[in-house]
Amino acid sequence: MKNLSGILSDIKLLKGEIPADMHIARIRYDSRLVQDGDVFVALKGVQTDGHGFIDKAIQNGAKVIVVEEWQDSLPEDVLQIQVEDTHEILALMASAYYDHPSKKLTLVGVTGTNGKTTIATLNYKLFKKAGYKAGLLSTVAVMIDDETFPATHTTPDPLMINYYLNEMVKKRVTHAFMEVSSHGIDQKRTAGLDFDGGVFTNLTHDHLDYHDTFINYRDTKKRFFDELKTDAFALVNADDKNGLFMLQNTKAHKLTYALKNPADYKAKILEQNFSGMLLEINQMDVWVRLVGKFNAYNLLAVFGTANQLGIEPFDILKILSELQSVSGRFELILSPEGKIAIVDYAHTPDALENVLKTINEIRPRNKERLITVVGAGGNRDKSKRPEMAEVAARLSDMVIFTSDNPRDEDPGAIIDDMEAGVPGQYYKKTLRITDRREAIKAAGKLANPADIILIAGKGHENYQIVKGQKTHFDDCEEIKIVFGLIQKPV
Repeated sequence: MKNLSGILSDIKLLKGEIPADMHIARIRYDSRLVQDGDVFVALKGVQTDGHGFIDKAIQNGAKVIVVEEWQDSLPEDVLQIQVEDTHEILALMASAYYDHPSKKLTLVGVTGTNGKTTIATLNYKLFKKAGYKAGLLSTVAVMIDDETFPATHTTPDPLMINYYLNEMVKKRVTHAFMEVSSHGIDQKRTAGLDFDGGVFTNLTHDHLDYHDTFINYRDTKKRFFDELKTDAFALVNADDKNGLFMLQNTKAHKLTYALKNPADYKAKILEQNFSGMLLEINQMDVWVRLVGKFNAYNLLAVFGTANQLGIEPFDILKILSELQSVSGRFELILSPEGKIAIVDYAHTPDALENVLKTINEIRPRNKERLITVVGAGGNRDKSKRPEMAEVAARLSDMVIFTSDNPRDEDPGAIIDDMEAGVPGQYYKKTLRITDRREAIKAAGKLANPADIILIAGKGHENYQIVKGQKTHFDDCEEIKIVFGLIQKPV
């Protein structure tokens, strides 16, 4: 049991008085999970309003209700507290409930459209190899030193964030790295967290179904840097036109990284092939096992972060040379006949263009073809669908449009939206195969030895959501079955 006045000591209340001796069991925002002695925080969501579930929460045993809108007829034994923003209060309460775990370790947040997972994960791996106990909160997994837990969101809810950070503290983790999504910032999931550093990767077309405009999306990202403390660092991509914008109002120590513009951390690609690339970072050479300009940016951000956190440059480069790519990010799979498959999470026009350009820069351009399998998610930003299709058609020799996670939408209608973006001169090199498994199979059969197949959009995901049903589906598994590298499950 936790003392309620202690949890709410730093929180501004609009209405409601808290008895000094009142204790609560847990904090909940889902009325179905409420048990006897819990606090229920009523959140106003995009689709539902928690204020409509207050009676259910009380029936399940809630003794305290936190609201934005005062309720006139609650039982006398239920304490009601009114605040201005329950999303922010939930995060602040979660941090206090777990005794502010983010203050007990070094926490770095990574935000931007693309590269968040790679930068956060490689930093986690680098610090592990450097001998530290490290933690990770990412799209792919939650890591507490050597333990792995499944990830459900890019940025989890505040209760889960603080629970995991508290578990890290218990396991004596000293450095933690987390992805910070625009949804997470907008919904105040990171409120109350004590960040020691923030990294900005880039900003491109994504999540406009949620933010409505690119300006709203950009300004939401900027808020993360505005809220950093004075003894934190803010490391931004100076080659992105929004990079320096992120630094305008931050109180943190301002730092930049770049391939083109002057920066504190500067890199150049000297050579590359499908097995890796030779980078020059701050006038020091290192061979790494990742490829592409986008990964040069990612590695530069990792280098800068590690350096700001006290690791010497030479030691950083040594570890960078040993690190492997993150699961589902430019993941290479070779067939016995010499066909090359690359599985990548690219699900925005910019990310897809980066991956395709990288492949085209590396491939020998003899007679090999580049075959791209790509779709677009349902119930998400529709405006990027034609853009992704145009990019795929322009930069590939053949494109198969297929399903991604159609969710509740008609897969065929999603592909129609994509095909609307394909210029007439590219029609002849496009196919549509709605079933993703069949599309991957077709790409594998159409490919000749030395041809390159890019399977884009899902990367590390091991599921597909069709008509609300979530079933197992893994792009890497599917192409390995087509290549005869593994057996098809019975």
